[in-house]
Amino acid sequence: MSTSYPQLIGGGIYGVTEAARLTGVSSASIRRWLRGYCYNTAAGKKDAAPIFTRALELIDGEMALTFLDLIEVKVVNSLRVQNISWKLIRMAERHARDVFGVDHPFATRKFKTDGRTIFADLKKTHGERPLIDLADNQFTFRKVVAPHLKDIDFDGNRAARWWPMGPRHRVVLDPQRSFGQPIVREGVPTSVLARAVKREQSVETVAKWFEVEPRAVRDAVEFERNLAA
Repeated sequence: MSTSYPQLIGGGIYGVTEAARLTGVSSASIRRWLRGYCYNTAAGKKDAAPIFTRALELIDGEMALTFLDLIEVKVVNSLRVQNISWKLIRMAERHARDVFGVDHPFATRKFKTDGRTIFADLKKTHGERPLIDLADNQFTFRKVVAPHLKDIDFDGNRAARWWPMGPRHRVVLDPQRSFGQPIVREGVPTSVLARAVKREQSVETVAKWFEVEPRAVRDAVEFERNLAA
């Protein structure tokens, strides 16, 4: 089934490979998180449900992510890096859905500010060390989650824009603009600016062509270089 394009307006759209480049999470992991997977146990194979409820149906036979999906991939990866188990991540996701009343709880302002409470609630029935750290220690929670949400702008409770190089730089992903593709603040795609600089070998010339600040061009070049790496 394919999704009609009007449904995509304002939500952003990213292929799995593109999402992997932007978040640093492997394509294989993202696919597993979106569609579920099988794993072997002593009792045989078991099925694991998707980590997220995917917002988009298949587009031309391929999986795609919205902007909110993208942010949740970032946050879940931060929890996994800190050795938070899948069992606890799944429980936290379900509990946060109920508490916050949203479909993408890890991509909300409430999770950024109140997420520790979610783990504190779960701590009552679970005793894993990382969970205790997250529940008891505000500094630990901020250290784990905050770096992955500090570059996010929120409109109300929902993640609205992501500044992947930090808010002092010019590159932004905004689902309301260019389907959420990386652009500079003035609206020009970073890929267009980077290609123009490669061809012309002049940041100042490209800045004049596109009527953007030279620092926006430099940020675009750096951003695209990092993606390629």
